[in-house]
Amino acid sequence: MPVLLQVDFPFPGPWGPAMTEALRGLAASIADEPGLIWKIWTENPATAEAGGIYLFADRPSAEAYLAMHTARLQGFGIPRVNGKLFEVNAELSAIDRAPL
Repeated sequence: MPVLLQVDFPFPGPWGPAMTEALRGLAASIADEPGLIWKIWTENPATAEAGGIYLFADRPSAEAYLAMHTARLQGFGIPRVNGKLFEVNAELSAIDRAPL
């Protein structure tokens, strides 16, 4: 069963195109994570928050990624990482055009 991971954390920037340039290498490494189906990057300059919505093939992959990514972000000096895991109801999501 697919598992959705929601992550957000305080982030001082950069934003927009500068964020894209600064984090392109990180995005490429995330693309190779075991079990990752896709990630949507999120940013909110008004509240100084960033994060992502991820879809993983299974819960163990999502849990392993969350643990690794939390440690990585804390290593970057980010003090608080919020992560939530959700099982995906594929049938209902398909009705609403979810990219499963």
